Amino acid sequence: MPTDPSREAHFPAIEKKYGEKMAYWFKLMAKLEGKKYPEQTAHLKENYGFSQAHANALVMYSRGSESSQRFSTPTEYYASIPAPQAKTIKAIFKVIKSKYPELEFVLAWNQPMVKLGKDYIFGASASTKHVLIAPWDAKVLKEFAPKFKEGNALKKTIQLPIDWEVDATLIQAVIKASLANCK
Repeated sequence: MPTDPSREAHFPAIEKKYGEKMAYWFKLMAKLEGKKYPEQTAHLKENYGFSQAHANALVMYSRGSESSQRFSTPTEYYASIPAPQAKTIKAIFKVIKSKYPELEFVLAWNQPMVKLGKDYIFGASASTKHVLIAPWDAKVLKEFAPKFKEGNALKKTIQLPIDWEVDATLIQAVIKASLANCK
């Protein structure tokens, strides 16, 4: 994840990789105005060889979104989701921080996560009908998913009920296993 979440952070690479100044790309985007996001990104990818990240940065900037960062603080994130999900996710991270205070709590990809140094360890997010937790280690996910009796294992996450009663021992075991695997 880039340390600068602004869309403009991609502009030097876009100019270098695709051989045109940003003024050229802005004129092109003006011609594509009114088209849907998928059409705009597909046009850039198919006709100019843009990567998804570069196409997204240009399209979203042209649509007025200057940053991929939606939340400046955890409070902003929690305010953006329904209260029951916020309560459950806060409780999950409280359990993690109580046992592993050395982990850094961050917002990355607009979701709350914990990391150690450069390594992401665990994340959580809210969906309409669930809370999703994500150990970043595939082995840990495979090992622990069956232990979440109320959960449903997906490809990279475990889906839990919105009002899941946080199992501190289980969550801390997930973190312990994740930390062991990242060393």
